Amino acid sequence: MRTTAGVLRVFIEFLVLWLSSALAILVLDWALDGITLDPVDYGITDWETLPAALVLALVFGVLNAVLWPLIVRSMAWLGPVLLFVIVFVSAGAIMFFTLYLVPVASVNDPIAAFVMAALLSLFSSVVSGAIASRSDTSYRVMQVRRQRFRLRRKPEAADASPGLLCIQIDGLGYDVLRRAIADGVTPSIARLVRETHRLMPWHTDWSSQTGATQLGVLHGSNHNVPAFRWYDKTTGLISVFSDPRSNEERELERADLPGLLSEDGASRGNLFTGGAEDNVLVVSRMRGAQLGGGAGYRSYFADPASALRTFVRMFAEIQRELRQSLRQRRRDIRPRVPRGGVYPFVRAFATVLATDVTVAAVVGDLIKGRSIIYLDLIGYDEVSHHSGISRPETLAVLTKLDDVIDMLLAVVDQADRSYHVVLLSDHGQSQGATFLQRYNETLEALVMRLCGRPQAGAAAPTDAAHRQAGAEGRAYAAASVHSTTATEEPAVPEGAPVVLGSGNLGLISFPTLPGRADTAAIEDAHPGLLDGLRVHPGIGFLLVAKPGGGSVVLGNGGEIDMATGTVTGANPLAGFGRDALEKIRRTDAFDNVADIMVGGAYWPETDEIAAFEEQVGSHGGMGGPQSTAFLLYPGHLPAPPYPLHGAEEVHKVLAGWRDLAKVPVAESS
Repeated sequence: MRTTAGVLRVFIEFLVLWLSSALAILVLDWALDGITLDPVDYGITDWETLPAALVLALVFGVLNAVLWPLIVRSMAWLGPVLLFVIVFVSAGAIMFFTLYLVPVASVNDPIAAFVMAALLSLFSSVVSGAIASRSDTSYRVMQVRRQRFRLRRKPEAADASPGLLCIQIDGLGYDVLRRAIADGVTPSIARLVRETHRLMPWHTDWSSQTGATQLGVLHGSNHNVPAFRWYDKTTGLISVFSDPRSNEERELERADLPGLLSEDGASRGNLFTGGAEDNVLVVSRMRGAQLGGGAGYRSYFADPASALRTFVRMFAEIQRELRQSLRQRRRDIRPRVPRGGVYPFVRAFATVLATDVTVAAVVGDLIKGRSIIYLDLIGYDEVSHHSGISRPETLAVLTKLDDVIDMLLAVVDQADRSYHVVLLSDHGQSQGATFLQRYNETLEALVMRLCGRPQAGAAAPTDAAHRQAGAEGRAYAAASVHSTTATEEPAVPEGAPVVLGSGNLGLISFPTLPGRADTAAIEDAHPGLLDGLRVHPGIGFLLVAKPGGGSVVLGNGGEIDMATGTVTGANPLAGFGRDALEKIRRTDAFDNVADIMVGGAYWPETDEIAAFEEQVGSHGGMGGPQSTAFLLYPGHLPAPPYPLHGAEEVHKVLAGWRDLAKVPVAESS
């Protein structure tokens, strides 16, 4: 039962919000010519319009609270990017409806009236958020004001054992995080490391990218995942992890495996569900008409203030990107890549909208007391691709994510259920001028030239190169508005090799050669191709099948027999890490391994790679910090094996902690 103090607090909060909204209407009425408030003569000349403002603020606020959830429910099929645009139209419509119900003002300029309504909603959100931040409830955090009613309801598992909250910072490498901690970039994470948690590295598979990692971590297996995108000879199709259809297929292939989140779990902002029934902005569920309900963002937009706040922050982020891009060009900072086109909007989506929606959902999960939650924060990864892995603007994004983590930790402290909080990344990133920038042609153009199929304008990026660059964030945003353009891969030219890139990992397939082509078949069909590739300065090594069985790693001046590990001549994998051979052996056993797997060059003296995509910071292959992710876990939990290799092993560790959490505290202590 609500206490007298609680009722009084709610009444005071309502009174403050109502009066401040009325004051805002007076200011907006003076500043804008949208409406004219009707004066009331009660002896105070300067405040004759106050009664009209009070009535307007009260009715507008009530209608917002009642009508907006209905609007969101009816328009959810639009997708989150378009949905927040509806805020302005809806806010204006509600304002006109308010004036119809209580004619206390006349409309002078409809457009100005719409702007006034939007600004009033935004002002109300700031005030109510400030009120919530001072409350002694779990919703002291401004960003989750809309969940306050749920807070007052005890979770079903209020007396249960600790839950598990897993926060993934996409693309943040172990070494970059350590430097950020030392330099004060991430004070909240630093506090965890120094007081309660343990930080350790873990080593990715050869395919060091989100698709492979999340499939392994959330579903326990990433077998037959050679890269972020690959060509399947059996179907003649290109699969890519930014495509909802491909991701759904990957999940169905693992339907017999218990997902990490299959028991009372929640998947937030991930590529896969992990077996969770409750999903928010999960790519494998962003298919067609399913998006409105399946994407699960609807509750976030039930509060118009949330959408308005997100819009303002997205606009600021777009402006910030434009300024930073211009500054980078003026100072001639290299390496760099073009950052125009749709990228500023993609960055705003990744760093603001996706973060706001998914984090708000996590707060709701914590208040409900859900058993296990897995959240992916994608902003750092997206900005690193275009700005660099540790440049000031990228670290500024990391600081903002640190603030998000601090907010979630505050909610954890106030939740009725206790939680083990684990932070991790899915991979790191390596930096360097791209393959195209260094050699004036793409990997695809190089292959076509060596195959005797030179392309017109080969010195410029092909449509495929443009499509692949930054595809993770762009296709994620595209899926949220029902656009399949950014997830569709180009048609495979008849008779031509299929060349794909995932960071500095390249895949070359020959549709006209049956099965997995070996060195003899490739040499017979394309004489000189293998020799031309292995001696290229931008290529570190090639993985190819041998005639009669087995495989070989070819490099400039040496090779390795995969079966025996025998090195002949110069070791092609020198500098790629002690586990490089085992990673390659694992991929070599995949059913869909490309005819030629290309490992891009790595220069240890500068710690640089040359991505086959147009990205400054990239990942997907081996070389440099891209293969070393981090794991930060509570010190009282059982320590993972060290060294920790592969996403499937990380799944076992997290599943062990999840199952340990099922034991009541009294028994586990």
